[in-house]
Amino acid sequence: MKNEIKKIGKNVIDLQIIALEKLKHSINDSFEKSVKAISKCKSKIIICGVGKSGIIASKISATLSSVGTPSFSISASDCSHGDLGRITKNDILILISNSGNTSELQNVIDYSKKNKILLIGIMSNKNSTLYKSANIKLLIPEVLESGDGIVPTSSTTMQLSIGDALAIALMKKKKFGKLDFKKFHPSGALSAKLKTASDIMLTKNKIPFVNENQLMRNALKILNAKKLGFIVIINSKGLSSGIFTDGDLKRLLQKKRKIENLKIRSFMSKNPFSVEENTLASDILMQMNKKKITSAFVYKNGNKKKVVGVLHIHHLLENSR
Repeated sequence: MKNEIKKIGKNVIDLQIIALEKLKHSINDSFEKSVKAISKCKSKIIICGVGKSGIIASKISATLSSVGTPSFSISASDCSHGDLGRITKNDILILISNSGNTSELQNVIDYSKKNKILLIGIMSNKNSTLYKSANIKLLIPEVLESGDGIVPTSSTTMQLSIGDALAIALMKKKKFGKLDFKKFHPSGALSAKLKTASDIMLTKNKIPFVNENQLMRNALKILNAKKLGFIVIINSKGLSSGIFTDGDLKRLLQKKRKIENLKIRSFMSKNPFSVEENTLASDILMQMNKKKITSAFVYKNGNKKKVVGVLHIHHLLENSR
């Protein structure tokens, strides 16, 4: 019995793999037309389905919204009881139905025709009402369902997958990047992965600025007071000219004992590691590890000499947990 149960599970997955392979080969110009139409929409994308397809509609809608395409899902059944009023002429309507002949969809189809609302249909039946009515037809393959061929499984997997494909294609077409994605995901694990330099850097009076003409004794006071392990060396215009670290101090003391009255510019390291404020924290940490350094300057608007923040590797490690 144990092996039989495992076999059933594998068979269900095998059927869905076959379905997805067929779906992949069915992608055609209609998919491209759908992406172009949705990308030009100035209003909302309304996704509607019945039963299991309705659940898939909710997921697709949520994914679209999360990647920059405003969307919400509605129940085809509720549309016959007032929810048609949520659909406006500037919206795009996506109807999902495996058979394409679900009776609850008829009122929605009629409403879209009457109001000249662009209708995208996702179905597997060419002879269906939905196929004949849709302005753009996303025909998915007819496939074998699990559970003696009667349980919506392979078909719903394809519906979900075509929805994901639309969402990612739209994301790329709209140039919706990681920073845009971060705006819609301010909390949780995703947000932590998408933190940037500007989210965690030290700014303003926390930055250990030291003029390049300062004597070492004054510079070392700031180095000790800020406790970051480095100081930012700037010129008279407030622009970065170098960095001086605890490591530099140790190496310097091995060569010279009397350094108090010498100027810091004589011993600073030029061309410090700098990153743009929107650089992902994970990328900065990777670069630091590669360079075997523990600090970074942060700039914005392409001006690498104007330091607006600083980072220590500890800040990055703390925010990557």
